[in-house]
Amino acid sequence: MTKPTITYEREGPIALIGLDRAAKRNAMNDAMVDALSAAVERARSEAKVGVIFGHGKNFSAGLDLAEHVERTPIQNIHHSRNWHAIFDRIERGPIPFLAALHGAVIGGGLELAAATQIRIADKTAFFALPEGQRGIFVGGGGSVRVARLISAARMADMMLTGRVLSAGEAEVVNLVQYVTKAGDALARAKALAARIAENAPLANFAITNALPRIQDLSHDDGLFFESLMAAFTQTSPEVRARLSDFLEKRAARLAVPRRR
Repeated sequence: MTKPTITYEREGPIALIGLDRAAKRNAMNDAMVDALSAAVERARSEAKVGVIFGHGKNFSAGLDLAEHVERTPIQNIHHSRNWHAIFDRIERGPIPFLAALHGAVIGGGLELAAATQIRIADKTAFFALPEGQRGIFVGGGGSVRVARLISAARMADMMLTGRVLSAGEAEVVNLVQYVTKAGDALARAKALAARIAENAPLANFAITNALPRIQDLSHDDGLFFESLMAAFTQTSPEVRARLSDFLEKRAARLAVPRRR
């Protein structure tokens, strides 16, 4: 029996999706991507937050080139569009997703991480887009998502020169939002996911779906869309109860950082 390449667990409201092809540094072949798609759909239907992580020593070394080299150009187009569809369901779905990153976060692995809303890397993580050296181009949405995170110029540098970024450098250029000590990325992701799960579901939906779309709009259209979302999120009884709790000082206070 073939071992599954994607694991799925539930911890309360959190869905944990694990890339489990460790012997291949979690390089993603077609079967693994299909299994990832099924896990994402399951998480969207039954969880409040999803966390994607890698088993073994790496998050993901990206696309399995052994399969890729045999494809015709039209097959490559369909393959790329399939990745786009799956990653769009992560970026613009009903629940937020976080990525817990360690070891190799390369090529398609970085494209997958970029589709999540929040990325947490431990200090072993390193980031690369070696497509230029392989003679290929990104196909999993990186030219849109990664370029928007770090700028087209920085992405071109990584692709053209093979530059590898450390976790600290990735935080500076906005590839990740949190850096932890080695081995702690998943635990930090779970803690953040638990906090996010306490939010109003309608607010989480608005954040995951409106923000990436507003980036595609003009200034005036973006502000108009923002006004619509602001009005829309305030219509549910749950939100009104939360606002009443805040006004009547029953809501938890913000965890303001201490001044040194």
